[in-house]
Amino acid sequence: MKSLFNRQMWLYILLIYLKTILVTLVLFQTVPSTWFQWFTFMLNPIIFLFLVFSFGLFFNQKWQHVTFFIISLLVSIVLYSNAVHYREFSDLITVPMLAMSANMGDLSTSIVKLIRWYDIFLFLDLLIILWFLNRKSVQLPVQTLAFRQWRGAAVFIAVFMVISTFLSQTASIENVRHSFDRQRLVSALGLYNYYIYDTFMFMKSQASSTFAKEDDWEPIDKHIENHEVETNKEYFGAAKDRNIVVISLESFESFVIGNTVDGKELTPNLNQLIDESYYFKNFYHQTGQGKTSDAEFLINTSLYPAGSGAVFLKHPDNKIEGLPDILSSRGYSTASFHANDRSFYNREDMYDTLGYDKYFSKSYYDISEDDEVGWGMKDEAFFDQAIDHLHGLDEPFYGTFLTLTNHFPYELEEEDRFIEPLDSESEVLNNYVSTVRYTDEAIGNFIEKLKDNNMYENTMFVIYGDHYGIADSHNDAMGEFLNKEIDAYENAKLQRVPLIIHIPGMEGKTLDVVSGQVDVMPTILNLLGISVDDYTMFGRDLFSEEREDFVVFRDGSVIDEEVIYTADTCYDRENGEEISMDHCNEAVDKGNNELYYSDKIVYGDLFRYR
Repeated sequence: MKSLFNRQMWLYILLIYLKTILVTLVLFQTVPSTWFQWFTFMLNPIIFLFLVFSFGLFFNQKWQHVTFFIISLLVSIVLYSNAVHYREFSDLITVPMLAMSANMGDLSTSIVKLIRWYDIFLFLDLLIILWFLNRKSVQLPVQTLAFRQWRGAAVFIAVFMVISTFLSQTASIENVRHSFDRQRLVSALGLYNYYIYDTFMFMKSQASSTFAKEDDWEPIDKHIENHEVETNKEYFGAAKDRNIVVISLESFESFVIGNTVDGKELTPNLNQLIDESYYFKNFYHQTGQGKTSDAEFLINTSLYPAGSGAVFLKHPDNKIEGLPDILSSRGYSTASFHANDRSFYNREDMYDTLGYDKYFSKSYYDISEDDEVGWGMKDEAFFDQAIDHLHGLDEPFYGTFLTLTNHFPYELEEEDRFIEPLDSESEVLNNYVSTVRYTDEAIGNFIEKLKDNNMYENTMFVIYGDHYGIADSHNDAMGEFLNKEIDAYENAKLQRVPLIIHIPGMEGKTLDVVSGQVDVMPTILNLLGISVDDYTMFGRDLFSEEREDFVVFRDGSVIDEEVIYTADTCYDRENGEEISMDHCNEAVDKGNNELYYSDKIVYGDLFRYR
């Protein structure tokens, strides 16, 4: 056992351990809330690191040093990758996200923008080790270990790690099955044990369809029945036989609506449209790691996205009750318009699953150098050319349009700006206002061109923000811009995105119902005069007089009429004061059940039994 106290190994472990704790607490903002959580939070990483580094004891002195260094480098890369990812997405990298690696080429610009010069400090320990161990005056004893000796110690450590992980879960999470908050999991398990847990859950979800059975529908149907509401009969068929244009506003948050910079409106065209539309001012995005694709999934299925990874990538072959498929069966032409590669986020396959007839991807557009910026085709040119393809569809049609210009890192040439960037400490927020204004102008011009082409009066427009645009890491600048402190309560409210339903000829009004993207599909069906009773949906008609204010986020946070639950804290929705969890428990339980039963459908591919 003397070899297990190899001083060289413990030098590596100590430095990596300290870095892990520092990164988790400071960069990931993961702080345990109880003494037991602190105990397991501090203990779990060192157990994992000890087990991993002990593999190096099999080698002689020369190769031990190389092995320990490689392990340290790999662990440092894991920490750094998560740190960079967290800056933009306020989330950790998960095992299912590795399936998205095929998209990394398209993400290169975004990733480069997230790198900071001071990131070198995350690798400083490796430089210290190289300097320290190469000094001739420093001689750390090196021991090797026979496999037989290592095996006994490794088994003991592994068992201890499993027990520690189990205790962490049971002590910190009321029901592990319903734990959707990665921050809480990391706080309870430690970063490395979390990845062991995430790998297990990924493998479990992949196997779910194999063990799924028709009887799995029984509790799901009961849950949906217990929470279903009567649709608004007054609005039933209000848009019957009309064309439908759905526009996804990339990274659009509600705070830009009606806001100004230097006296200039950020969204003058949308503001004007809202005056003649139904506008939902307390509408929230509910996306997970799949971001825009998650929003598409929510809008077109009224199911929740996957807790990690993206349904578009993980479950493209599932049988789904997709809105495009439902409309196709009723004589609609259905098409999606997106000036990106057909294979990006596996849209080509997933659109078939959802029931789209056509997909007008990047190859359908003539994209000149002047028409391209950031992530692809500028919105103005995109809408101009999309109208030609829209003309080719038989009416009535259902067309979904995905914008691109207002995408991180929010790049835009000066000649395309309708408003100058902000002057704040956040370059991201500074540029964001310019690209928001550009997309707003593009949508205004698109609607005018539809009018010129006699395609406006008989069309219902559904315009929604797909997900947040400004990450939590820019909350200081956001607070300065909005003239308020952005705490957890305010941050939850910042997840609001626009939802505009415009039906030419109808007066419209602003509604304050708390709602989310999962509610869009049943609302569209009711407006078209299609009964929602024939379909399995977790959303509720937004115009229903019976519906309760409620939205659940993919991390398990919830908002209802009275409370906001986020970051493991219960707030009074009206004034933001912290209140007892007793006030939030009912809403949290409802939200957990919504996510759990939706996951059962998606992971188990349960629609094959319908």
